Amino acid sequence: MRKKVAFYTLGCKLNFSETSTIARSFKAEDFERVAFTERADMYVINTCSVTDNADKRFKTIVKQALQRNPNAFIAAIGCYAQLKPEELAAVHGVDLVLGATEKFKLTDYINDLSKNDFGEVHSCEISEADFYVGSYALGDRTRAFLKVQDGCDYKCTYCTIPLARGVSRSDSLQNVLANAAEIAGRDIKEIVLTGVNIGDYGKGEFGNKKHQHTFQDLVEALDRVEGISRLRISSIEPNLLRNETIDFVAASRAFVPHFHIPLQSGSNAILKKMRRRYLRERYAERVQKIRSVMPHACIGVDVIVGFPGETDAHFLETYHFLNELPVSYLHVFTYSERDHTVAAEMEGAVPKHIRRKRSKMLRGLSVKKRRAFYESQLGSRHTVLFEDGNKAGYIHGFTGNYVKVKAPWNPQLVNTLHEVELTGIDEDGLVRMKFIEKPALAL
Repeated sequence: MRKKVAFYTLGCKLNFSETSTIARSFKAEDFERVAFTERADMYVINTCSVTDNADKRFKTIVKQALQRNPNAFIAAIGCYAQLKPEELAAVHGVDLVLGATEKFKLTDYINDLSKNDFGEVHSCEISEADFYVGSYALGDRTRAFLKVQDGCDYKCTYCTIPLARGVSRSDSLQNVLANAAEIAGRDIKEIVLTGVNIGDYGKGEFGNKKHQHTFQDLVEALDRVEGISRLRISSIEPNLLRNETIDFVAASRAFVPHFHIPLQSGSNAILKKMRRRYLRERYAERVQKIRSVMPHACIGVDVIVGFPGETDAHFLETYHFLNELPVSYLHVFTYSERDHTVAAEMEGAVPKHIRRKRSKMLRGLSVKKRRAFYESQLGSRHTVLFEDGNKAGYIHGFTGNYVKVKAPWNPQLVNTLHEVELTGIDEDGLVRMKFIEKPALAL
């Protein structure tokens, strides 16, 4: 009988794209991939180290796997596996831990799937993670995450990503376009570009530390790939988001009017302590530029609360800055100390109950921002890509500018694009709609 393997991914879209690529290598070894909720011979956990919570979840996930099969072989890969391999190897039930360069060769480390008395570790020095492995994830029938870049050369004082993933390096433009064409050939309507710092695309493309291509070259080339209905930029640093890219997206064939731009703090004093490469004025300029050419664009923001030395005054600077900024939603992260980072050694630690309070305030602001953005779109026409899944009698979908809509469930709508008018907001915060033209489906 074929051996069964299951995967669990923690963290970002980049991790999902890499999990998908690693999973495809198991197919070549005649494994059958099953859901993580099923009994399997082997469980692979792709770890994250961005927050404390992701670290703590690892042990819980291992326990869940062992409950399904006490004799299952368990492998840990990913960022946490690179940063703290011995710590993961010591977790009861873990048999194999692979670091940043080894994870893509996971099948080479598997023999007979016999349980080990102690977790076996294969982890390189992060300086050796200087080569690129292309990846893409087919998350569902409608959307794919396409990895275009890995690693980061920035030195933000709170971040472990350079320690976990190494230097900034990029996929070749030729390979990105080939992967995009392969995804399009699977009738997937939307591609989301992902990486650690995708605005730095082109650096290390052929092992050269200089830029072979630019992010602008990338978006222009992808826009010409036939068969792709939508392209979405997952996240891009404000100092790397150029006017020419914003103007191109506004006029492009496939790129949608949706930007996710990390801010991290609305206080210049805190931004400097974080060693971010911009000040709040530059961030506001980027937002205003987008609004000037795409008034209907969706703009998401990453923000960290409770950074060392963040006073009430600093936090209120952030709150009022975001409140006045025409953005659409926030992703709020509560600062957590990470080993081997500069910030972990800084004075002025913010008490955790204050961190939680500030996080709650910004999450409340995010709800208001999203509601206001949705209300601003009512009465307008958009193209919706409908997703899979019957959610209490409804099917959900997203407009190009990331408004989440609902319609009565019809399986024939899955992975189809339709022009609609946004008509109202339900009690669940989702937008009601009506079709401009009745689809040629059995509605």
